[in-house]
Order: sequence, then C-alpha cells, then structure tokens
Amino acid sequence: MSDKLEVLILDDEVIVCKRLKPAIEKMGCAVETYLDPHDALKRIDEKDFDIVVTDIRMDDIDGIQVLDHVRKKTDHTKVIIITGYAMISLAREAMEKGAFDFISKPFKPDDIRRVILAAAEELGTPLDYTIGNKS
Repeated sequence: MSDKLEVLILDDEVIVCKRLKPAIEKMGCAVETYLDPHDALKRIDEKDFDIVVTDIRMDDIDGIQVLDHVRKKTDHTKVIIITGYAMISLAREAMEKGAFDFISKPFKPDDIRRVILAAAEELGTPLDYTIGNKS
C-alpha cells in the first residue's frame, strides 16, 4: 500500500465522481472512482482501501450491500454513505452495519473532506490538510 490514503468512490452519477475525485486528491489521497457497483466490488476484492465512499441508491446493488461486502472483507476500511435520499431509517441501518458516517446530497466538497479527515484520524493516518485550503 502507498503512503497515501487509498479512497474508492462509487456513485452512479458521473458528476459526483468528477467533483469528488479532485476534491479528495487535493487532500493527498489516492482516489479511484467507479460508476458501476459491480466494477467497484470487484476492485474492493482486489485491493485494500482505507476509505470507501458509496452512494446508497443505485441499480442492482445499493450502498448497504457495498457496506456489507466491505465489512465481510475487513474492519479496517471506513465506509462513508452518501445519498440524495436522506431518510433516518437508512442512516440508522447504515450506522448499525458499521458505516463510518452518512452524508446527504447535496453537499459541498468541504463536507466530505471533513468526514474523510475524521476517518483518516480514526485510521491513525491523519492528513495534513486544512478545510478551506485552496491548494
């Protein structure tokens, strides 16, 4: 594994992946993005990620199933659920199954950066990044 935190982003909306990848790379993370949950699950099987950011509502496979898949492989990976469907029951289910956090769309890049900073801290790999940093 590299010195950088390894982050996988899974969202079936192209714009979400396009916006999040550079926003998280600016923090010093290595980022891979996936639009198809089948491709993302295959990659999760091949590689250990520190953080997985997944949408909850997708065709075929949902974010809870991705969370379950990650949990079966490792307890190390922090899973962050993002959704346009902010329902308390989904948030509760995700947290009970071991999600690190739950973020509702629309969100700003700094919202996800805050959660990634907290996840990195909990992983024992704090990032040298300050929210609001323009670099």
